[in-house]
Amino acid sequence: MATKAQRDTHDQHHRTNRSGVRVLLAAGAAAFSLTAALATPLNPAPHEAKAADDGGKKVLTVALAQSVDSLSPFLATRLVSTSILRLMYDYPTNYDPKDNHVVPGFATKWEPSSDKLTWTYTIRSDSKWSDGEKATAHDAAFTFNKMMTDDAAATANGSFVGNFEKVTAPSDTQLVIKLKKPQATMTSLDVPIVPEHVWKDVKDYSKFNNDQKFPIVGNGPFILTDYKTDQYVKLKRNPDFWRKSKNPQFDEIVFKTYKDQDAAVAALRKGEVSFVAGSPALTPAQAASLKGEKNIKVNEGPGRRFYAIATNPGARTKDGKKFGDGNKALLDQKVRQALFRSVDTKTIVDKVFQGHAVQGEGYIPPRFKDYFWSPSDSQKLSYDPGAAGKLLDEAGYKLKDGKRVGKDGKALDLRILCHATDPNDKAVGKYLKEWWGKLGVGLKVDCLDDVSVPWYAGEYDLAFDGWSVNPDPDFVLGIHTCAALPAKAKESAATDNFICDKKFDDLYGKQLAEYDPAKRAEYVKQMESWLYDSGYMNVMAYPNAVEAYRTDQIKSIETMPTAAGNIYGQDGYWSWWSAEPVSSSDSGSSDSSSTTGVVIGIVVAALVVIGGGLLFTRRRRSTADERE
Repeated sequence: MATKAQRDTHDQHHRTNRSGVRVLLAAGAAAFSLTAALATPLNPAPHEAKAADDGGKKVLTVALAQSVDSLSPFLATRLVSTSILRLMYDYPTNYDPKDNHVVPGFATKWEPSSDKLTWTYTIRSDSKWSDGEKATAHDAAFTFNKMMTDDAAATANGSFVGNFEKVTAPSDTQLVIKLKKPQATMTSLDVPIVPEHVWKDVKDYSKFNNDQKFPIVGNGPFILTDYKTDQYVKLKRNPDFWRKSKNPQFDEIVFKTYKDQDAAVAALRKGEVSFVAGSPALTPAQAASLKGEKNIKVNEGPGRRFYAIATNPGARTKDGKKFGDGNKALLDQKVRQALFRSVDTKTIVDKVFQGHAVQGEGYIPPRFKDYFWSPSDSQKLSYDPGAAGKLLDEAGYKLKDGKRVGKDGKALDLRILCHATDPNDKAVGKYLKEWWGKLGVGLKVDCLDDVSVPWYAGEYDLAFDGWSVNPDPDFVLGIHTCAALPAKAKESAATDNFICDKKFDDLYGKQLAEYDPAKRAEYVKQMESWLYDSGYMNVMAYPNAVEAYRTDQIKSIETMPTAAGNIYGQDGYWSWWSAEPVSSSDSGSSDSSSTTGVVIGIVVAALVVIGGGLLFTRRRRSTADERE
């Protein structure tokens, strides 16, 4: 999966991950709950609150309404986790914050052979691990080889190495990857590179969360120095990071877990935190309540996420063993399409997101214009309850006493997995219950704090889904291939919702092997068209990134894309790298710039993606939109 995805999920990436608790929006309601006044972190650690006092350091505090799923680069898929990993480790390449084009990372340049089956990367010579060891091409080779030979190590990013034949490091600065067939993602391998001398001693990659010994050895712009589950993640600036231009202005970053998003918004109002983002965005009520407030700026830009309904097409393992208890009615394409023709996406955008989103169409958000796809007029499954009823009739589910009844005499009753921490899920669930009820279909909205258990077990009919999409779409497409299915029932896997189809797999292989951007984009759009027609995924909306920060504490911070984009959950570390605190001379006050440092809080909540986060999909889905 692509990191991110975000992966991350994602991310979400992928991603998210999945997330933070959001305020429940009743249809059309805009009430802002001030229960947030109890803005206390979960299991607060008193000594942590004083961290900004130590030595007059400038401390950036990020307030989270989402927990870290893992600090292991091989397992993490929630957006918060992959965002932290981008600070801890260098990746082979990075994305320019201005327009997402690929720029050097751990690799300074790359060159394919004439047949494009061998790629040679020049690994920078000025990178070292935080314990003093030199970071080399051997570490990159170890990372990729471990993913190629250990299924657990391939949990988060295995799709990147599935086509690798051999990876070697002839020298400290040369990495050579031989492919089985051409692979278009070779300049966007969103994989954190780990130190071989540390990770070679790990016995079980499926259980090692990289959270036992601090500081954690890394080579990114920050070093993780401390972590307490559901309390905080603490990082300090890495003085030896190779990128020297405009070094980070903050000495430390603390990601602190809050009990919910309202609490963080209340803290922003009080000036206790400096930055708040939502899950994946502030709710319309929260954003509206903050606009016009003194010293608070609301940032809104096109999001990199989609918000969808995913169906259970029948959970199965790679060898074809079926498991779970998904409703067999959803194996019928007509039933799936009938349900989606009863979803009024305009109402969802207008009433639930209150205009802070774009109506859903294809799988890739419009922010990524090269891959964005829209159905033709004749193909579009537009809102039409009458047409939906006819499809159910054709599928054998006749209307009897107000209920759709199958040939077996059983009523068509469905369940949808809902993230208890996501107000959008709850609000949309109410609409679905009403719309599908009029169609004669029963619906139970099953809201859980952690949806990963039933999702992995295939014990659901439908689920609210979402991912943060990377500039390269390979990851979020790969989670729907047969290769992503679990090896064993009820175990985490790279799959999103157990889709496995030969035509989709063939198209996936073609886009992966196509180096011509225009031709590759066409294959990607064909995959989106297939997903749309199949009825397995119904993308209802593309939520905007809506976040807010205090201008009396943050002097400047970079969005991605620079012109109009998001601050939290970027495809890189640019926001935290660029964040500049307000000084005494800027603010004319010692309150926000004294030796206590600037406290920056950000609430993160991710949509679980899809389950999966792969915890989202892999480790998965404890909340929505978690993947990078």
